[in-house]
Amino acid sequence: MDAARTALRLGAEVHIVYRRSEEELPARVEEVHHAKEEGIIFDLLTNPTQIFTDEDGNVSGMECIRMELGEPDESGRRRPVEIAGSEFTLDVDTVIMSLGTSPNPLISSTTKGLETNRRKCIVAEEQNGQTSKAKVYAGGDAVTGAATVILAMGAGKAAAKGIHEFLSK
Repeated sequence: MDAARTALRLGAEVHIVYRRSEEELPARVEEVHHAKEEGIIFDLLTNPTQIFTDEDGNVSGMECIRMELGEPDESGRRRPVEIAGSEFTLDVDTVIMSLGTSPNPLISSTTKGLETNRRKCIVAEEQNGQTSKAKVYAGGDAVTGAATVILAMGAGKAAAKGIHEFLSK
């Protein structure tokens, strides 16, 4: 959502393409509301299937197919199902892919002694960003999961203060 709203503010026409409905959209309600107010176009129940490029390798379009919500999957969420014959092309020249809302697992799998929670987020003290590993501080989405830039900035400020206090000892 942050990338989409930033692109819009820089002058782009922005479409958010998502294969489920607004109720399943993995964004906070107020973020969606503000994005709509700002002019972002939501192409919901739509799944991108292919990105087209021109002879120079520049993006020239994105093929999509309309979806409908079918039976619930094992988690209880209704599964998106393609609607046969509903393919169409969006004329685009740039695509920003956002394919997940969880922290990069490489961080925790390559850093021994770094505690994570059941959502695979790094466990850190809120007031100073200190993790379970000495001299390692964390904040933002890696700690909270998907959240706002403002919260990440606040966590960065708290971690900077914690690092400063550690180095000043």
